[in-house]
Amino acid sequence: MILHTASEGITFSKKLENDSAEFYEKLAQQNAGDAETLLAFAGENKKNIVQVERAYYGVITDAIEGCFAFKIDPDEYTPNTEIKDGTDRAAALQQAVEIENKIIKFYTDAAEQSRSLMADVPRAFTLITRKRAGRLEKLESMIKG
Repeated sequence: MILHTASEGITFSKKLENDSAEFYEKLAQQNAGDAETLLAFAGENKKNIVQVERAYYGVITDAIEGCFAFKIDPDEYTPNTEIKDGTDRAAALQQAVEIENKIIKFYTDAAEQSRSLMADVPRAFTLITRKRAGRLEKLESMIKG
């Protein structure tokens, strides 16, 4: 199923944020040494949802903004957030990097596609992309050491 409307795009972004928050919460339980950072990521995800919803509801004023803003296949952007039993720290952190890359790609593409119809939502998507890029750097440094 392809996402077309702004509402569908916002709903999908909320799913990505919730699923990846759950991933970080589970990962924090398995890796006590990284728990503080991972739980902070989960908390940021919840703030991202609020930020996107606030931007969306602040601009959704007419039928065009509520209708066709995207042509996105969610399968292309849906990361694997399942942590298999016995996954070691390095593999789990590498999985986190892959999750972040997919979510960054979604926000980047969604911001670009919706830029001509909305202003605040693409701006929120771009800000989240920057935050997640910083998160990627933290994850990569955790992997190294």
